[in-house]
Amino acid sequence: MKNEELIIGKKYEIHSYKHDSKIHRSWDEAVLLEIHDEYLIFGNEKTKVTESDGRTWRTKEPAIMYFFYKDWYNIIGQYKKDGIYYYCNIASPFIIEENTIKYIDYDLDLRVFPDGSFKVLDRGEYKYHKSLMNYSNKIDEILKYELTHLINLVRGKSLAFSPGTVEHYYEKYKELRSN
Repeated sequence: MKNEELIIGKKYEIHSYKHDSKIHRSWDEAVLLEIHDEYLIFGNEKTKVTESDGRTWRTKEPAIMYFFYKDWYNIIGQYKKDGIYYYCNIASPFIIEENTIKYIDYDLDLRVFPDGSFKVLDRGEYKYHKSLMNYSNKIDEILKYELTHLINLVRGKSLAFSPGTVEHYYEKYKELRSN
């Protein structure tokens, strides 16, 4: 989607799929905060999440989300009382169709803690789905490369991982929501 078609302050939905094209999870709201050539930044708070089995729940804290046009991950900064946590999905680059951000979730996740330490999650789920859904060797190589790239961003405190960034965008989110 071209940047001129995007509107700051507009609400979008988010749909996460699995490699077999089945819906995995959806979020009912993400407000566009900023447009960059390589990524978009969204925010939401206490948004409704629907799981593939129909269960629903609401997020507990504000979130600032980075979705990338070419990189195979997305970054979610979670604004918690004891600091900023990050949940990073190894995922396909996103597309936007019918006001919905769409991407394929590839199981591997990176959890980053307020002190900068991190942990790779769901390696077993990745291995299982890789076999079940026949991820190609090319996809496997891309995902492993992108995980390493993401870890390097964390170590370098770049993009969303730069101190004060999530707080800045949360303030922008609150301003847009109050208008």
